[in-house]
Amino acid sequence: MTEPDLRTLLDRYIEAVWNQGNPAAVTDFITPGYERHLSATAPPLDAEGQLRRLKGIQAAFPDATITVEDTVIKGDFIAFRSVMRGTHQGEFMGIPATGREIEVGLLDLIRVEDGRFAEQWGGPDLFDLVRQIGGTVDAGS
Repeated sequence: MTEPDLRTLLDRYIEAVWNQGNPAAVTDFITPGYERHLSATAPPLDAEGQLRRLKGIQAAFPDATITVEDTVIKGDFIAFRSVMRGTHQGEFMGIPATGREIEVGLLDLIRVEDGRFAEQWGGPDLFDLVRQIGGTVDAGS
């Protein structure tokens, strides 16, 4: 795919899954063998796991939108920096809804295969997100 094609793919994904609040649309953008890497030590999520994750985030922040700030494309990889904005309206990571507005940065790297996402790394700054909704994180443990 060309660089403009990859940028269009990313824009379509952000619009459908996030800005229109339709996590099930993720299946239109990922390969059958999709892997979502959230940690260097945890096994990656498959397509079902990623869908559950997206539904959980969007249940907690149903008005969440993502704005892509920067994009770097090289070969079959898309790297992007974005900002998620929304309101904490449901439980998230054990924290009950607070009604607080959030604005959190995300960094993602996606490998594209045959016009679909095959692997994805990164995500939101969870420390900052938890802090914004009134939770505490002990970074020393």
